[in-house]
Amino acid sequence: MISDRIEAFLADRGYDADAIREEIAAAGVQAVIPAKANRRTPAPHDRVKYRWRNLVERLFNKLKNWRRVAARYDKTKESYLGFVALASIKL
Repeated sequence: MISDRIEAFLADRGYDADAIREEIAAAGVQAVIPAKANRRTPAPHDRVKYRWRNLVERLFNKLKNWRRVAARYDKTKESYLGFVALASIKL
């Protein structure tokens, strides 16, 4: 089950919808999503945890500089994830 593996779902304002929030809550995961500006009742979010999203986004941006990762040249899941791990270690 996914709730056993993750503690919080970090997302940007584009994922601020009641249906998405309800599905995340049903899985037993904390939704860390800032409210859209036009939301009538803004939902609170954990600002400290939301800052971690920036680190994850920057890591993906750096990984995409590796052409092999961005183009997914590897045929199998294992070899692709292995190269992602190698690129992450190098970074």
